[in-house]
Amino acid sequence: MKLGMLTVMMDDQPLEKVLDLMKEFKMESVEFYSGTMFPNNHCNPEVLLSNNRRLAEFKKLIKTRKFEISALSCHGNPLHPDPKIGPVHAESIRQSILLAEQLDVNRIICFAGCPAGSKTDVTPNWVHEPWPEWFPEILKWQWQEKLIPFWKDMVAFAREHNVKHICFELHPGDMLYNPESLFKLRNAVGEEICCNYDASNIEWQGIDTLQAIIALGDTIKHVHAKDSKIYPRNAAINGTLDPKPYDDEINRAWSFRTVGWGHGPEYWTEFIMNLRMIGYDDVLSIEHEDSLMSANEGLEQSVKFLNNILLREKPGPMTWA
Repeated sequence: MKLGMLTVMMDDQPLEKVLDLMKEFKMESVEFYSGTMFPNNHCNPEVLLSNNRRLAEFKKLIKTRKFEISALSCHGNPLHPDPKIGPVHAESIRQSILLAEQLDVNRIICFAGCPAGSKTDVTPNWVHEPWPEWFPEILKWQWQEKLIPFWKDMVAFAREHNVKHICFELHPGDMLYNPESLFKLRNAVGEEICCNYDASNIEWQGIDTLQAIIALGDTIKHVHAKDSKIYPRNAAINGTLDPKPYDDEINRAWSFRTVGWGHGPEYWTEFIMNLRMIGYDDVLSIEHEDSLMSANEGLEQSVKFLNNILLREKPGPMTWA
């Protein structure tokens, strides 16, 4: 396995400085954010696709440090009904696919999106209840009229430009938020529909994130190394559906944590073993979203923790068998 990171956590710093820091940490892989929902100063498709010199310079920065690009991430809501949001995010996915082709990267990472609940709605509507009866009606309309048609078109575009895997990060508030919903879209659209596995986004739903690896199997084509922690003092009273701000740490039911600070070595070693069991032997890409640590310290702590447990060599022959 290889260690990498999503550089958006240090988007306020020059790319050269970030890449050199990654080399100091003995990383081998880099993931860039190329969408429009978050800062994309390190990897802006509009700039790189329109300027051959800038594209060549970008490639050189990566090549001279002997990194591989694990993926381009373009998280957003391409199904948002606001014409200033949905179409912009959708175009950022297309631009990311075009840039991935130029960089010989065959996978992108994104959200599936969340549309309105009807033709006349002006905001996204995330349904997770079967009653009252209008909820299932909304969900059916969203899947048949928005989600499946959009991703059928986007998968066809990806095929034309040599992107093999569209890796969805399962996330509440999005149409794909658990393994079942991912398989539903995959069955409707094609094998290009894959998973970027980020356990921190789904654990608080009650999902066993170690068993979910086995269930998702070879749909997992990219993995984020990010932790989370549920705080029983709050969750026991109000549950884990928690819209409080992420920086309201002391009152939230759960929070994102630096790797190793939400779960210890026992969890993370099983996490890595389960990935190997399903045949995943690729990058663990560190993503920092811990409000109690700076990006630099969070990265340093994550690297220190993962380097002690990461399996970097291929399994040897089973001579005992």
